[in-house]
Amino acid sequence: MIGLGTPALRLTAIVGEHEVWHHRPLYAEIVHRAHAAGLSGASVFRGIEGFGASSVIHTQRLLSLSEDLPVAVVVVDTEERVRGLLPQLAELVGDRGLVTVDRCEIIAYGTGDATGTDGGGAGGRG
Repeated sequence: MIGLGTPALRLTAIVGEHEVWHHRPLYAEIVHRAHAAGLSGASVFRGIEGFGASSVIHTQRLLSLSEDLPVAVVVVDTEERVRGLLPQLAELVGDRGLVTVDRCEIIAYGTGDATGTDGGGAGGRG
């Protein structure tokens, strides 16, 4: 069970927002796989500028021709659950992105608001 002070892993998968997996955005497929695997939560953050292995800078600035911005999918859960997802991510991401895993500690843990609705997020279990 996850609680305050629990050691955990933070998984971050960085991919292009236009990358797809079987006609679905790759970031959405990662979120759905994390959900199906029973992880505590996943959040997708859209970058405003960045570059990867190709060294091409992608930006959201006006007049830019590039709009394939970076997105980061962040998952925080126990080491066992996060490591259990890694084989699927290797298949999904391949050479189209970057996956990192960092040790972290859970300091606050929210499960939603006072109405009982799930607030979502990279660790909100609801």
